[in-house]
Amino acid sequence: MEATPLAVAQPYKSLCQPPRFDRRIAMHSPRSVAKKHHGLDAHNSQTKTSYSDNWFDRLAINYLSQSLQSSAGMRSSKEGYEGLVEAATMASRRFDPIQQRGVVIETLKTALPAPLLLLIKKTMPPSKFARELFAIFTTIFFAWLIGPCQVKESEFEGRTEKNVVYVPKCRFLEETNCVGMCTNLCKMPSQSFIKDSLGMPINMVPNFEDMSCEMIFGVEPPPQSLDPAFTQPCYKQCKAIKRDHNCAS
Repeated sequence: MEATPLAVAQPYKSLCQPPRFDRRIAMHSPRSVAKKHHGLDAHNSQTKTSYSDNWFDRLAINYLSQSLQSSAGMRSSKEGYEGLVEAATMASRRFDPIQQRGVVIETLKTALPAPLLLLIKKTMPPSKFARELFAIFTTIFFAWLIGPCQVKESEFEGRTEKNVVYVPKCRFLEETNCVGMCTNLCKMPSQSFIKDSLGMPINMVPNFEDMSCEMIFGVEPPPQSLDPAFTQPCYKQCKAIKRDHNCAS
């Protein structure tokens, strides 16, 4: 049942495995990927991931889902990650890419206390310590959103830092099966929000072949015109495929 509108790189060396909460994962059902507009199939070896969310995961997922529904002016009868994906899918169908990014930024502003964001921005200017702390924090508190992840190291201004979060298989991308929803409802608004609200540049680098992603703290993202993420056609099973415009734009 769909949501009802309201009235209105190179690989890095792995350092550690992330925590923390008990998340049981099972794999099943092969998936295919396609160049939608050219009728070409490109098969990968990835399989559908099944998650067992704990109480903290469910609380965070439902909170973000409700915040997104409120910002987008819609309501979903579903709960859990399924409800979050449904809300995101409806937003992708109702709004153009720029509006989608605005909805997500507004959602994040609503979900996170402004005084806390300001405090973090003021007390943690960009530094090696801050970049590494952001990476560790992400693996601990946001695995419910993006899937299991780990801190990796990269070379930053001639030094080795543990400032990269590597997601072997992004939960949001796998569930939505949509390149456009990844770029417009996750990558672009997250990059803007983290930079503007927390003062930390971040470049999110999705790999649409294996659904992995790298989040590189301290690095400015390239302009959209030069970003490889915007040259990828969408998946065959794209949930936003009913829209008239190219979801990968």
